[in-house]
Amino acid sequence: MGSTTTASLALAALVLAGCGGLHVSPLAPPPYRADVPAAYERTWAALVRALARENVPLRAIARDSGVIASDDFVAPIGVYADCGRIGDDRVEGEALVAFTIFVEPNARATQVQVNTKMRTQAHRKGASGRLRSEPVYACASTGRFEANLLDAVRDLVRE
Repeated sequence: MGSTTTASLALAALVLAGCGGLHVSPLAPPPYRADVPAAYERTWAALVRALARENVPLRAIARDSGVIASDDFVAPIGVYADCGRIGDDRVEGEALVAFTIFVEPNARATQVQVNTKMRTQAHRKGASGRLRSEPVYACASTGRFEANLLDAVRDLVRE
């Protein structure tokens, strides 16, 4: 009778765990790469101005090596970050977002690469319920921040 009870409890635990919903992480896109049709110095200055206009907190900026790293900042999930699904419901709430930008001169343009790191800060399953901080889920970039940033840089180098 003890093994039957143990087996029944184990089966019940598995059924209840399955009701919680499986978290499905989004596929991480490759780093965002783009060319800016301007010299390195002009592109660098435009990039710094564009980040300042977006009020992105910077952790490190190294012009000689062409690297800019942001601190974590909060963004609504769905705007810059896709944090996947729990069962059939999208993960909603807030994500901590950080970017590392690499800039290098090319023949007639400047190459820019943006790497991202994102994770949930306060999230919920779907649109209902209160926000929770645990568990922390990895998120992937939607590509919006990168595209908007590079569009702003291209506009600034034309001025």
